[in-house]
Amino acid sequence: MKFISFRSQDGDHAGLVEGLSVIPLHDPATGEAMSLKSLIVTCAGNGGIERYLDRGRPVPLDAVEMVAPITDPGKIICVGTNYETHRLETGRDKTARPPIFARFPESVVGCGAPLVCPPETAMFDFEGEIAVVIGKAGRRIPRQTALDHVFGYSCFNDGSVRDWQRHTHQWMPGKNFDGTASFGPLLVTKDEAGPPEKMHLITRLNGETMQDAFGDQMIFSVPEIIEYVSTFATLKPGDVIASGTPGGVGAMRDPKVFMKTGDLIEIEVSGLGRLSNRIAAE
Repeated sequence: MKFISFRSQDGDHAGLVEGLSVIPLHDPATGEAMSLKSLIVTCAGNGGIERYLDRGRPVPLDAVEMVAPITDPGKIICVGTNYETHRLETGRDKTARPPIFARFPESVVGCGAPLVCPPETAMFDFEGEIAVVIGKAGRRIPRQTALDHVFGYSCFNDGSVRDWQRHTHQWMPGKNFDGTASFGPLLVTKDEAGPPEKMHLITRLNGETMQDAFGDQMIFSVPEIIEYVSTFATLKPGDVIASGTPGGVGAMRDPKVFMKTGDLIEIEVSGLGRLSNRIAAE
């Protein structure tokens, strides 16, 4: 199944994508709209989605304004230098455990929304990634059963303000300017998306391919990341894990390539759709 979240005059909604239509989600008891996170919490990965579909009110897919699939994640956990090509281009040492940092929800927008370049930088960079959305809560999850806790996958652009990222050893300032990352357009359930190691990720800037990799090139696999993160934090339905970016980021190119006002950045992952955003000055 493929889901999106979208905005209308009466607020944010979510729905199942079927062909060229979106079937809105609603609470059958109250008739009120449901978010994707609410659906995931309610179903807890056990199916039974049909009763939450408002099939009497389909919406044309091309008429909706998309927002991030999970509009209110409790946690956005990101993994750094998780592809060997990116580790090598940055010159970082190998690590026994995945480098972890966090994003704030306010830093993330949906497909089609402008990515905001703050006035404090001229070093606004792209990072195409595969996002993992948790479907079932867990703590100290063994990697052998980690994928049982996944609801689905999406595209993610971990937009990075490189100079602010390098102010200290902690990366969070450069990763958390409002509206600098994007997420979407689809949230595809794991049964339809297939295993993350088979996913093909491509990042294009103004139509030119900047990054090209497969999920099996990750240093730490999705199950390993879930095992590690869930050791120190309880993962809950709707939490998002951005699994890292491959080599080819703009800061490591010669000459360097940074995103500027008017540019089009696209993150495409096989089976997950294409995440597209224009760059706008704040």
